[in-house]
Amino acid sequence: MRIDPHTHSTSSDGTDEPADVIRAAAREGLDVVGLADHDTTTGWAEASREAATVGLEFIPAVEVSTRHEGSSIHLLALWPREDPAFLSMLEKTRTARVDRARQIVSRLGEDFDLTWEGVVLKAVNAETIGRPHIADALVDLGVVPDRDAAFAELLATHSPYYVPHYAPKIEEAIVVVRSVGGVPVLAHPGAEGRTVVSDDLIADLARCGLAGLEVDHRDHSEAQKDRLSKVAGRLDLIRTGGSDYHGLGKQNRLGENLTSPEAYRLLIQARG
Repeated sequence: MRIDPHTHSTSSDGTDEPADVIRAAAREGLDVVGLADHDTTTGWAEASREAATVGLEFIPAVEVSTRHEGSSIHLLALWPREDPAFLSMLEKTRTARVDRARQIVSRLGEDFDLTWEGVVLKAVNAETIGRPHIADALVDLGVVPDRDAAFAELLATHSPYYVPHYAPKIEEAIVVVRSVGGVPVLAHPGAEGRTVVSDDLIADLARCGLAGLEVDHRDHSEAQKDRLSKVAGRLDLIRTGGSDYHGLGKQNRLGENLTSPEAYRLLIQARG
């Protein structure tokens, strides 16, 4: 069984429609696929319908934006119910993302021929507008060659154009995800260039209800995979893997990293 619980669509910052993600997953020979758009559930219905059509098992998921001491940490919420408390948390973050995006575009517009209207055109059906859409607009203008270059330079946290945004504390998000029956898993917690989550913090989060760690991910070095595997074993956390597929938005390929059938069984058992 081939299981990829971590993909993205045009509902957030992917370039494929939700149904197209599912069809692509079927072509890649996946058996189970999760749609985990950033801070939104809007792609679930379309993806679920298509999964039923092509015979795939579908995981409704969200990649939740969170904060810890000023740093951004992403949390995969697998199978959360669309209860008011959960949806309210996501909406507050999405609103903050749009405000932040406007500020970044304003700053970049002082030095480049970038407009808010141009960024909106790149967002298409996204529930909210974020840095990936700004990156795509910069690519269209010829300012950078691709999204990765934009994030490495103009949109990086050390850039003078960068603006932070509100997100719930990671501990609070885990509690909310658990309260709506979801299974919380840290997304790419060892990705250098983003926030590398320490062993001590992972231990604290495990006490809050964290269920798993996404160990197998393109952005993890072998050293980070080894570290996270040991942490997961020590804390009795479930080791997962995922492609973090974004269509043409990233080089990540569907199914390039997978969750094992045994880990998937444990995730199902962890559902509330």
